[in-house]
Amino acid sequence: MNQTNEVARAGRPVPAKVSAQDATIGYDRRVVSANLSVRIPDHSFTAIIGPNGCGKSTLLRALARVLIPTSGQVLLDGKAINSYRSKEVARRLGLLPQTSLAPDGIRVADLVARGRAPHQNLIQQWRESDEDAVAAALTATRLTELSGRLVDELSGGQRQRVWVAMLLAQDTPIMLLDEPTTFLDIAHQYELMELFRGLHEDGKTIVAVLHDLNQAARYADHLIVLRDGQVVTTGAPEEVVTAELIEDVFGLRALVVPDPVAGTPNVVPLDPRTSTLRPVEPKPCPLPGDNPAPDDEELR
Repeated sequence: MNQTNEVARAGRPVPAKVSAQDATIGYDRRVVSANLSVRIPDHSFTAIIGPNGCGKSTLLRALARVLIPTSGQVLLDGKAINSYRSKEVARRLGLLPQTSLAPDGIRVADLVARGRAPHQNLIQQWRESDEDAVAAALTATRLTELSGRLVDELSGGQRQRVWVAMLLAQDTPIMLLDEPTTFLDIAHQYELMELFRGLHEDGKTIVAVLHDLNQAARYADHLIVLRDGQVVTTGAPEEVVTAELIEDVFGLRALVVPDPVAGTPNVVPLDPRTSTLRPVEPKPCPLPGDNPAPDDEELR
């Protein structure tokens, strides 16, 4: 168990640079969450999960100061986040939204370079450190060879990686990700999640809205479960992800078994056509190169 969860179990406050206190948030006059309180443990990989429309993205936008609570507050480093100047917030945390629109005619490297804007001012414009940050972000997202291409010419998955690269170039200690694997095929999803895992291991605080419960359980060390705009529970995946919670929150009957690779909780939906709760024993698969001899029945 990580240090964050040990502190929480001991009854002491979880260290958090980002938190919401009794926050009421929504859009215009529509309230999505009322009196919501959450803490993002420092240096954690936190995944926010829950059914569609439960307020996951709304919470993330409030933590990023895109939405301002109508009551209560969001705190950043112990101060109300709306008390900071925009550039101060942008040096502390970066947001990858669900959808973003790139300016017409902009090239990949130029869009990624915009992530360096919070680190520049009228006196100090583009520096070698900015160049290095952009190059590192392009390398991490495998976009170096595409750096001269127009963003408009790229596939949806490639464009998503460009936005991730811009966030990496921003180089903030806290990264907020709203469905970061959108538009990506399964191989690129896991490649990107591994990148975020590496950033987390390097000390960054990662907060991601995820729909894939098994990815959330494999990569996150702290889960926040929402339903109808409220927190159902929080904690480590092995404590939170249970068959009872999946049915209660998502309305899905499922088995929760250990992931055969990572050992983390793995959600396996039950067949709605049967009432059985027992997993089917998998058939053994021959390994490559195996050539079992036919039995007597096959020779007859």
